[in-house]
Amino acid sequence: MLKNKFLSLILFSIVTFSASFIGGLVSITLKEPWYSGLIRSNFNPPDWIFAPVWTTLYIMMTLAIWFFWHSKKRDVNTIYIYFIHIIFNATWSVVFFGLHQIFFALVVLVILIIFIIILIVRFKRVNFVSYYLMIPYLLWCLYALFLNFNLMVLN
Repeated sequence: MLKNKFLSLILFSIVTFSASFIGGLVSITLKEPWYSGLIRSNFNPPDWIFAPVWTTLYIMMTLAIWFFWHSKKRDVNTIYIYFIHIIFNATWSVVFFGLHQIFFALVVLVILIIFIIILIVRFKRVNFVSYYLMIPYLLWCLYALFLNFNLMVLN
């Protein structure tokens, strides 16, 4: 049983952090000089804050899906929704930093937030730990939506 739990944690970590890897790769290679040239609002945090915040959120997301997976009332459809949500998570970085499309990144972010809300609702029915672990992620994405919208308006 312990081996199964460890293996599932590793697999969910790989899936979840693949979005981080894709986003980081796109950001590092295609972000500049475009991003530095954007007019940003005073609400934008310093660039150094994003890596630790996202790392923490990816850890929390991994634990949320892992706890859900090991719940007695889990359902496979929620797992599929989680995987689809990860695709949208990675897509935002590609659209924003890679393609430099602020409006379409905003659309992707809205879709991502909808998936996060669906996951939160589904997690709440099965595992409260999973539910609570996703709330900071939702709040950060709502803040990102605000920042993305500001960038669209200012640029």
